[in-house]
Amino acid sequence: MLLAELGEVMGRDKFAERPQDYERLAETVTPEALPTPVIERDSDDDHVLACAVSAEARLIVSGDPHLLDLKAYRDIPIHTASVALSKIDAAPR
Repeated sequence: MLLAELGEVMGRDKFAERPQDYERLAETVTPEALPTPVIERDSDDDHVLACAVSAEARLIVSGDPHLLDLKAYRDIPIHTASVALSKIDAAPR
């Protein structure tokens, strides 16, 4: 479900220089439902959070304001793509 949404987003004009075969970089997880709704205004966003928890993600990258308003979920930071890239670039290697 989220991979299909990513494909739709990556097809937008603003991503003219998108990576090829990004699907092969994805990890498939079957998330368990969250015990209680987190984002009641848009319950589909809870699927993103559930996937991140199941995948033991270290970062959620999103442009969705409902997710960004959380700033983090279960110690997983949530950032826009530009903020995420700046943090990744600044990280020690």
